Amino acid sequence: MKILHDPSERPAGPGKTCVAIGVFDGVHLGHQQVIRQMVADAAQLEAFPIVVTFDRHPNSVVAPERVPPLIHSLPQRLRAIEGLGAAATWVIRFDDAFSRQTGEQFVRKLARDFAALHSICVGSEFSFGHRRSGNVELLRRLGRELNITVHGLAAVALDGRAVSSTRVREAIADGRFDNASQMLGRGYSLAGPVVKGDQLGRKLGFPTANLDLPQLVLPPNGVYAAHAQAQGRTWRAVVNIGVRPTLGGTTPSRRVEAHLLDWEGDLYGRELELLFVQKLRQEERFPSVEALRAQIGKDVVAAKELFGAS
Repeated sequence: MKILHDPSERPAGPGKTCVAIGVFDGVHLGHQQVIRQMVADAAQLEAFPIVVTFDRHPNSVVAPERVPPLIHSLPQRLRAIEGLGAAATWVIRFDDAFSRQTGEQFVRKLARDFAALHSICVGSEFSFGHRRSGNVELLRRLGRELNITVHGLAAVALDGRAVSSTRVREAIADGRFDNASQMLGRGYSLAGPVVKGDQLGRKLGFPTANLDLPQLVLPPNGVYAAHAQAQGRTWRAVVNIGVRPTLGGTTPSRRVEAHLLDWEGDLYGRELELLFVQKLRQEERFPSVEALRAQIGKDVVAAKELFGAS
């Protein structure tokens, strides 16, 4: 899948274009329905299927006090979109200038930028443009004028309630990974770049990869068995999420640290993706560093036994 930073980068190919527009945080079942409709339209008409999304959550610009924690990093989101059959994704830089466009200005510019725009697919509650001036009704009105087919797809329901990014975030924050995975249509995972930590894990005999995840929703604090993926490889891992009460300083902050079993090397700067298998225990304060070291050893044994039994 090609990543576009401007519509002019659209690859040569079919003359017509079909687009799906949205933030698509999580690329959950509802988002998948929208993107699959667009891909189906494109296949039927031999058109070019393009997803249109944003490099950040729009609230980070228009309502910073109401920015929700994200389900996925941008690379995760793009991988999920690619898996649904999009040929390209236009990642719009959502800045103050872009946010000032009205909904109508955005649609008319989209029609100009993608010549022979055939269809637009969105969720039925999708709103866009300055002060949310655009919605499905506006899209349909402009669609009639510009000869563009508009699909405003209703939400997908699970357990009698609409699947939404908000519901997925709540499930992750509560540690309900099975529920989150059902709404995502795939196993829940957490991903981010590996950054240098304070090397305390290495001093304890259990070196860890520290993930930089400032904008993502995190599972509850605790110790987890997980699979860690990077560079096309997978390792078994023990993951700690929390403030490290035994080691934390005067201003502890939540961290995500993964100890990869049977691995040595350097992952600094690379993306590491964690797929949670099971929670092993709650995070707790130990009376000494030696007691903590002994417990981490037990956690590793417990994880190996769990994986061995799976």
